Amino acid sequence: MIKDTLAKIESAIARVGTLDTKEKKELVALLTKLKAEIGSLPASHMEKASSLANFAQAAAHETARETTDARLKALSIEGLASSVKSFEASHPVLVDTVNDICLMLARIGI
Repeated sequence: MIKDTLAKIESAIARVGTLDTKEKKELVALLTKLKAEIGSLPASHMEKASSLANFAQAAAHETARETTDARLKALSIEGLASSVKSFEASHPVLVDTVNDICLMLARIGI
């Protein structure tokens, strides 16, 4: 699941025409760093990582819906925040990398 998600993100970055070369290189470097961090996760932590990814996907879905449901949006964001907190304690570099990616995407309007 996580590898599929990363592949989709890479594909989306390659297709975006509004990014300049520097931004694309920075995003690709961050994704490479993220892949390395995920690759170093013990198998016992992959379930937590998958849960975090699922909450992130749900939060993104609820936020991007044309007609949003405030309750579902709040629940998905709460679930994501909880997953991140528990994961951050054991994997701070991975969480920092994800945060860097999110900040960059927000900065460039994605």
